[in-house]
Amino acid sequence: MEQPHNSRPSTEDILAAVPGLAPYALPAVVLAPEPGEPTVHQSSVGGPLLWPADEAWPCCDVPDEKSGSGTPATAMVVVAQVYRKDAPGDWWPEGKDVFQLLWCPNVHWDPPAPHADVSPVAEIRWRNSAEVGQVLASPPVPVRQEDPDYGYAPVRCTLTPVPLIDFPYPQALPDEELVKSVQGYVAETGDGSDVITRVAGIKFGGWPTWHLTDPYDVLCLTCSAPCRLLFTVASDDTTGITVGRWGDFRIFACPAGEGHGYVFDQH
Repeated sequence: MEQPHNSRPSTEDILAAVPGLAPYALPAVVLAPEPGEPTVHQSSVGGPLLWPADEAWPCCDVPDEKSGSGTPATAMVVVAQVYRKDAPGDWWPEGKDVFQLLWCPNVHWDPPAPHADVSPVAEIRWRNSAEVGQVLASPPVPVRQEDPDYGYAPVRCTLTPVPLIDFPYPQALPDEELVKSVQGYVAETGDGSDVITRVAGIKFGGWPTWHLTDPYDVLCLTCSAPCRLLFTVASDDTTGITVGRWGDFRIFACPAGEGHGYVFDQH
């Protein structure tokens, strides 16, 4: 399946209608969720992680709405685990085949960089699955967290990969005529929503979506270079995740590599 939405035209149809989009096409993999009981050896949302038994579980001591001091530190919760075989692409560090995302299930106001304001504080792990021996059986649970219905406690889901070609939101394009062409094509397709340039969900790669502001560059905190989108977690009824105003939690990476760290952004 090439696209996650039945109403989205094929890549060939999109480029035939707006050929000027071709230079901006980026590969992406959307990971479609379905409630289930994943194992540590599967890509999942909210599921068990391939986590070494001898590695400390990440905890958060950043002040939050429930603790102005951030104490006691509280265990993070699992957001997603993705295996490289399900989302192949140039976003993987060499020698790694598992991506893991966790976050603190509390609202943080003005947390330190690289975290996003009014959002969970997040943690990333990249792993080589062959190097993980005994797996942690029972991760610690948070000592405090927002109500599960708040949207920071994901429902356990399995993930089905959907490779696609992604295109930028029109206002991110530099050519005014091209912007008008894309907007016109968007208006002619789908069910009234933008399925051409607003592909979100659980997504590796591609372009960021924009809901609240015009597009802007997310800059590396180390070298100030424009970052590329690495991973997106969109608000979704299936996963039970809600971020912002039914928006997206995005992770951006510097093109210089993992050594420059990441920037977390909520939109």
